[in-house]
Amino acid sequence: MKFLNRKTILSILLGIFIIMQFFRIDKTNPPVNQSLDFIEIHQPSKEIATMLKDACYDCHSHEVKYPWYTNIAPVSWWVKGHIDNGIAELNFSEWGNYKEGKAHHKLEESYEKVEKKEMPLTPYLIAHSEARLTEEQRAELVAYFKEKMK
Repeated sequence: MKFLNRKTILSILLGIFIIMQFFRIDKTNPPVNQSLDFIEIHQPSKEIATMLKDACYDCHSHEVKYPWYTNIAPVSWWVKGHIDNGIAELNFSEWGNYKEGKAHHKLEESYEKVEKKEMPLTPYLIAHSEARLTEEQRAELVAYFKEKMK
């Protein structure tokens, strides 16, 4: 039995990679109703609003900014999966639709994940330096979420 040589294997892999590029992700953001948006509802300070926009909104709102690398499969599929999961878990653009108990629970989860450094996700931080929170910023955001729970 004749085995495939290295050149044939590389050609097959390249072909698969090229075919993958035809399966694009949907980068359409739904329209944002500002009256339902967390920042619009709670009117945080400019600093807190900036932290939320920089560290949270790309995966947890309808204001996703897709970077250049989301044009390359399979990276695009991986990123889109993270975004879809993030929005399903917490959507700041739909905050006004959350019932009081759910909103309270989402605030609790938010401060816990920020406090434990589980959010923002490390892979996101690698490509988005603006999302890196200092210890002081983390403490401010945690305090803000806790304050909103009252």
